[in-house]
Amino acid sequence: MDTRTDMTPRAAWMLILAASAILMITMGARLTTGLFLSPINTSTGLGIASISFAMAVAQLMWGASQPVFGAIADKYGAARVIVIGGIMLAAGTAATPFVDSEWGLLLTMGLLSAAGAGAGSFSILIGATAQRLPSERRAFASGFINAGGSFGQFVFAPLMQAIIAGAGWVIAMLVMAATTLLTIPLALGMRKQPVAPLVAPATATAAAAAALAAPAMTLTEQLRQAMRDRSYLCLHLGFFTCGFHIAFLVTHLPQEVALCGLPAGVSATALALIGLFNIGGSLAAGALASRYRMKWLLACIYGSRALIIVIYLLAPKTALSFYLFAAALGFTWLATVPPTAGLVGKLFGMRYLATLFGMTLLSHQIGGFFGAWLGGLSFVRFGDYTWMWYADILLALAAALVNLPIREAKLARPAALAKG
Repeated sequence: MDTRTDMTPRAAWMLILAASAILMITMGARLTTGLFLSPINTSTGLGIASISFAMAVAQLMWGASQPVFGAIADKYGAARVIVIGGIMLAAGTAATPFVDSEWGLLLTMGLLSAAGAGAGSFSILIGATAQRLPSERRAFASGFINAGGSFGQFVFAPLMQAIIAGAGWVIAMLVMAATTLLTIPLALGMRKQPVAPLVAPATATAAAAAALAAPAMTLTEQLRQAMRDRSYLCLHLGFFTCGFHIAFLVTHLPQEVALCGLPAGVSATALALIGLFNIGGSLAAGALASRYRMKWLLACIYGSRALIIVIYLLAPKTALSFYLFAAALGFTWLATVPPTAGLVGKLFGMRYLATLFGMTLLSHQIGGFFGAWLGGLSFVRFGDYTWMWYADILLALAAALVNLPIREAKLARPAALAKG
C-alpha cells in the first residue's frame, strides 16, 4: 500500500475539505439534538429525565463506536466506515419520530444514530488525513476539519429550529435524515487510505520512540503500551471533562433558556453562535498547536471555561447574556480536539491514530453521558441546573490541572503550512 505523505497541495486540500464536510454533517446532526428534547417530550409525554437518558446513551454510544470504527478504518480504510455510518445515521434519525417509548428512543437515537455519527467523526476523519499528510500539516488539518464540525452546528441549529417552528419536529427530523445521506458521496474523497510507516515523530518521548521503532507493532501491542502511558491517561481525564461540558449544554441549553423566560429562538441562536465562534477557536487551536506545546493550550482552554461559566452565572439572564456566553464558550468548544489529537500522534505516531484517538473520544463521551443524564436528573430534582453549573466549573479547573503533567517535548518550529 502507498505510504507517501508528500501529497500535492491540491490533493491535500481536497482530502481536508472532504473530511471537513463530512464532519459538518455528522456533528451538525448530533449537536442540535437538544432542540428536539422539548418537542419530543410534548409529543410522547415520556418526561425530560427519560428523554435525557436516551440522549445520554447517545453520547456514550458516539464515543464507544469511535475506537471500534477507528480500528476498522485503520485496517480497511475510512471510506467504507463512513458509508456504513451514513446509512446508520440516516436510518436512526428517520425512525426516531415513529417511536413513542423510552426503549424506542434508546434504539433509534441512543444507539443507531449515535453509532452512525461516530463512524463519520473526529477519530476516523483526522486519522485518515493525518496518515496522508506531512507532519507540519497535521495540526492545521485537524483544526480545519474540526472547524467543519463547528460550522455544521452553526448551520443546522437555526435551520432545524426554523423547520420545527414552521413544519414541526417530525419534518425537521426527516430533513435531517435526508441530509446525513450526503456523507456517502463525500466518502469517495477518503477512499485511498495509505498507512504511514511506523516512524517516531521527532518530538516523541523516548519510550514512545522505542515502541514505535518496532516495525511489526500490532494494534493490541500499541494499545497495551498506550494504556500504560501516564500522559495518555491524563489526556483521557481532561477529555472526560470536555465531553461533560458539551453534552450538558447541547442537551439542556434550550431548557435553560426556557427557564429564564426567553423564546426558543434564543437557544437556537446561542447554539449557532457556539458553532460559529468555534470555527475560529478550532482554526486557532490548530495553528497554535504547530507553535506551542499542546498541553499548555489544553490547560488554558479548560481554565478559561471555568471563568466563562462563573461570569455567566453572575450575569443577568437576558438574550444578550446568552449570546455573549455562547460566543465566549464557543471559542473553546471543540478547540480541545486539535491539541488532543496532536498529542496522541506526537506520543505514538500515526499508524493507529484513529484507534488511539478514538479511545480518548470514548472517555470524552463517558463524560458526555454523565453531562446529559445528570443534567436531566438535576432539572427534575431541583427544578434548575445550578448544581450542574457548579460541577462544570470544578471539572474545568481539574481538567486544566491534569494536563500539566503530560510529558511533551519542546516543539520544533515547523515550516509554513500553507505554502504553495
